[in-house]
Amino acid sequence: MIRPTALLALSLALLATAASARVCVDDDADRRVCLEQPARRIVALSPGATELLYDAGAGERLVGAVSFSDFPPEAKALPRVGSYKRLDLEAILALQPDLVVAWVSGNPATQVERLETLGLTVYRGEPRRFAGVADTLERLAVLAGTEQAGAAAAARFRDGIAELRQRFADADPVTVFYEVWEEPLMTVNGEHLISEAIRTCGGVNVFADLPGLAPRIGTEAVIAADPEAIVAGGMGENNPAWLTPWKRFQALTAVQRDNLFFVPPSTLQRPTPQMLDGTRLLCDHLERARARR
Repeated sequence: MIRPTALLALSLALLATAASARVCVDDDADRRVCLEQPARRIVALSPGATELLYDAGAGERLVGAVSFSDFPPEAKALPRVGSYKRLDLEAILALQPDLVVAWVSGNPATQVERLETLGLTVYRGEPRRFAGVADTLERLAVLAGTEQAGAAAAARFRDGIAELRQRFADADPVTVFYEVWEEPLMTVNGEHLISEAIRTCGGVNVFADLPGLAPRIGTEAVIAADPEAIVAGGMGENNPAWLTPWKRFQALTAVQRDNLFFVPPSTLQRPTPQMLDGTRLLCDHLERARARR
């Protein structure tokens, strides 16, 4: 016969075990996200989320991703669940994920909400600062039960960014136009994460004051701003073609000084640890611009 005190102790032990298995974090939409146990089946709804999960040590738990999820290379083999702009809800449900990682401003809000009404747990992410990239690595690692890997990746990223900030803290300012898209012509404002990369290198975003994270602009606005450097991503990792049309505007300071620079888009346009490499390259470009004065 089990004594009442023993039953109480056993119950408390079981409750403690259940509580310890439950994992919770706050996402970028200020929502509490909890799982009864670390996720074993995860679907990522943006290429950036896919990359962050791999960096956080949760790559083996990924069972689905959207199109253009191409880094690291093994991500290319993941089953596709539509694009980040149009999710395939049936494909997501068929994968039976216990965690879905969504993109706040990129995914259709109604579709993400629908996933929740269907019973899926959704983490909404969108780092707006370098600190947020590191924090996201740690949060995703908690949800996946890979805390050690996530903490190590976050520390490497924080240390690398800190080194760049220290190196360029007293650098002479360089005015910069960053071209995020060609048709329609688009840039980033001062709240965008790319602007933090520009600031880290001692650059000044000439369109920092515009409303909207990725505002549309006209060629005339770039000519009027007359940036010292023009930096572009492009349609591919090795395709700087977007810079060529600017060469016809010979009055631009960036053109006169040959300060037309390419940065592979995946290294600056996804909020992931690859931004450390992209920011390093951006800093090197702006150093060249300073040397050409």
